[in-house]
Amino acid sequence: MTDSLSMVLSQRIAIIAVVAYIFSQTNAFRLMFTENTTPREKCILILFFSTVSIAGTYFGIPIEGAIANVRDTGSIVAGLLGGPLVGTATGLISGLHRISLGGFTAVPCGLATIIGGIFAGYVHSKTRPKTTEWITGVLIGVAVILFSMALILLFSKPAAAARSLVMQVTVPMCLANALGIAVFMIIIHNAREHQTKIGALQTNKALRIANAALPYFRQGLSDLSAEKVAATILNMTSAAAVAITNREKVLAHVGLGSDHHTNGRPLLTAATKSCLESGQVTVAQRSSEIGCIHPNCPLKSAVVVPLYCRDEIVGTLKMYYALEEAMTALDLEFAQGLGQILSTQLELANLQQKAELAAKAELKALRAQINPHFLFNALNTIVSLCRTNPEQARNLLIELSDFFRRSLKSARDFVTLREELEHVDSYLALEKARFGRRLTVVKDIDAAALNILLPAFTLQPLVENGVKHGLLAKEEGGTIRISAHCQGSDVHITISDDGQGIPSSIQEHILVCGFGKGNGIGLSNVNERLKTIYGPQYALKINSREGKGTTVKLHVPISRGVAV
Repeated sequence: MTDSLSMVLSQRIAIIAVVAYIFSQTNAFRLMFTENTTPREKCILILFFSTVSIAGTYFGIPIEGAIANVRDTGSIVAGLLGGPLVGTATGLISGLHRISLGGFTAVPCGLATIIGGIFAGYVHSKTRPKTTEWITGVLIGVAVILFSMALILLFSKPAAAARSLVMQVTVPMCLANALGIAVFMIIIHNAREHQTKIGALQTNKALRIANAALPYFRQGLSDLSAEKVAATILNMTSAAAVAITNREKVLAHVGLGSDHHTNGRPLLTAATKSCLESGQVTVAQRSSEIGCIHPNCPLKSAVVVPLYCRDEIVGTLKMYYALEEAMTALDLEFAQGLGQILSTQLELANLQQKAELAAKAELKALRAQINPHFLFNALNTIVSLCRTNPEQARNLLIELSDFFRRSLKSARDFVTLREELEHVDSYLALEKARFGRRLTVVKDIDAAALNILLPAFTLQPLVENGVKHGLLAKEEGGTIRISAHCQGSDVHITISDDGQGIPSSIQEHILVCGFGKGNGIGLSNVNERLKTIYGPQYALKINSREGKGTTVKLHVPISRGVAV
């Protein structure tokens, strides 16, 4: 009798295995592994597991006024996988159902089912975030069956019938329920791992798409960037068409339907308009839900994801499919994740553009401070010569006009080293008119460095500081030395003088922007510009000894110069 009972119960387990597999393919399966399930989702899980548990009762085998069954499989799995609420509710529903059927073992068996669901839910709460292993389920299943057998022996009457029943059904029911729990949980866990792998592949795909799209979205959301990104997404997904819009028009549409979903056309579909209005992902599983006004549109389902930039909707990403009901939950999650990544890229592009504008504005402001500085010194020199040597003053005015003509000829922020040295020569021509033989200039320039680009008005302020603050105070004058040599990936430039040097009391403050009035303001400006353009590692380096002179060193990257 025991062997035949075990065989019949094992057949019931096969049915449970089929149910478990079918369940693993449904959306309800995914609810068990969601951190924050809604009350409605919990009700779905309770309904499903209660049905499995009650079915286990009806699949049972009547024996001596009782039912040998696999009911506890449903309540225990509900608690282990669904949590305390789902396990307790399932246990109550299926346990009370068993009690309602009557029989001399109804109350002990129903009570054991209720306790089994509660205990399994408790185990679930203690094992999270880890997933409960199937072996734990087997042990709980055996324990619940043994507990129910003990209740039958203690409370069921007549006692002889209870003992006879327990002797016949204990081993088959322990084996059947344990096997049912193990099979159910293994199928569910395998399905979950499969979905996890698919999710990981989808995530990897989204990241690869984002990486490919990044160079285009650096320029913001435009017709060109949208077309490149849409084509990339189409080639890397199973979508039939991909479109990207702003708030007014279609920026790009590639794939099916491109004959009427044309670039630059006003928004056609109701789904897109709904997404822009609500700011929520819009899903259309049928062509009527897409709302395209074209009568023969081949697009049958779609997901429309809003694209944000700084909490403001700037457009949409649309993924279309050629079949109705074609989107799975994974497709929807993929589209949402991709939309979030693209939105982040748009925001980063926006921040980068603003940073570049701010840096450019700062650069313009610094240049505006330098130009008048040089101009006023040059004019002072010329004024001093107007009475004593008008012809020389005239030549110097021509030199000055040539200097500013070269400066105004182009609005470029970068010039070649050759051009920068010509600026320096124009300045020195003016200063030599003041110093005469007291000012000597020595140059040592690599020919290979002459075509390297560097920020305009970088060297002239440094030379001016050397002349004005280093040599002017010395009765005998001195020498300005300018050298430029290529070393590795940089051009190293040195400007030195043998003047009076910088007082030690102000040396540590000399590069602070705005320090002093007339004390090296050109140095601080050049220093700030170099750091703004190249980074802090390209700041000026100053070495000065009072009474001995000052050396200013800088370097600029050759690669940056070539790119510019």
